[in-house]
Amino acid sequence: MTDAARAAPPGRALVVGVGQPLRGDDGVGPLVAGLVRQARLAGVEVRETRGDLLSLASVWRDYALVIIVDAADTGGPPGTLTRLEAHAGVLPAQVRPSCSSHGVGLAEAVELARTLGTLPPRLIIFAVAGQDFSLGAPVSPEVAAGAQRAVAAVLEELAAAGWEEQSPPID
Repeated sequence: MTDAARAAPPGRALVVGVGQPLRGDDGVGPLVAGLVRQARLAGVEVRETRGDLLSLASVWRDYALVIIVDAADTGGPPGTLTRLEAHAGVLPAQVRPSCSSHGVGLAEAVELARTLGTLPPRLIIFAVAGQDFSLGAPVSPEVAAGAQRAVAAVLEELAAAGWEEQSPPID
């Protein structure tokens, strides 16, 4: 990518951490969002959501790039990171849970947005394999390690698309 392309990313980006911090490994999305927020990327909005993915899907069209981080039962060991390009096609069955603590699941929200024509040009999902979703449980050590890999992957994805880390403010 040229320096000029890096200086002017195409529009805005949105990073969303999905999950319930009080439900064990389901808290990985908000954990990652909090860490990405610390990078202070110009033109990148960072949100956390504990549900209501349908309302989030209604704003996706306003962004050139949307990156979502969520826990999923991918069949892999806890903490395994899976990258999906949701804008390219239907999500695979292993990341389409039959039930979700979010009410309407991520896969359903993506497919509804696809049907309505409101998907962003690029929608990347980083699914972190979880194991323990018990009420009151902390994020497991394996999933916490996966969260660190997810942060690195999100920042790499953003950098490749032209969003660079900002210097910390001078006090």
